[in-house]
Amino acid sequence: MKRLIAFAGSNSSASINYELVKYTVSLIDDYDIQLLNMAKMEFPLFSEDLEKEKGYKASLVALKDDILEADGLIISVNEHNGNPSAYFKNLIDWLSRVDRNFLNNKPIFLLGTSNGARGAKGSIEVTEKLLPRFGALVADKFSLPNFKENFSIKKGLITNEELKEQHQKVLNDFLNRV
Repeated sequence: MKRLIAFAGSNSSASINYELVKYTVSLIDDYDIQLLNMAKMEFPLFSEDLEKEKGYKASLVALKDDILEADGLIISVNEHNGNPSAYFKNLIDWLSRVDRNFLNNKPIFLLGTSNGARGAKGSIEVTEKLLPRFGALVADKFSLPNFKENFSIKKGLITNEELKEQHQKVLNDFLNRV
């Protein structure tokens, strides 16, 4: 059985991107899916001094190993001022120090949402350019604009039918590539 890892690039306990990731994986059958809640995974701010002094946390090495063993990843990136969050960038910095090629030819379904009309497109664009440096193959992308208007947290789904169909199509395309 193929294995996927899914997470949001946010450490917020109320992450709307985590809600989008949960919805996305709920639509997938016949895969072993490891859904990570990054709000429960703390990493100190990367510095070379800290790296030399303390090395790598066991949880970081385990995450890198899980990523290397997975057949693909689903990542929903949040947006702070048009860019990925500092938390997500910090995570990528740490993972790339453990193994520069930690995404070793992994197909990535890159998605994002925000409460604005652009739906985290700035963050998606930056991340799409960043991840291939570490071996990723960004296979598919999806942006959900105006989260509060197009998603029901209570129901756990995209409520806008056109966006729901678009999301499903892009997800299917990704699964066909894994």
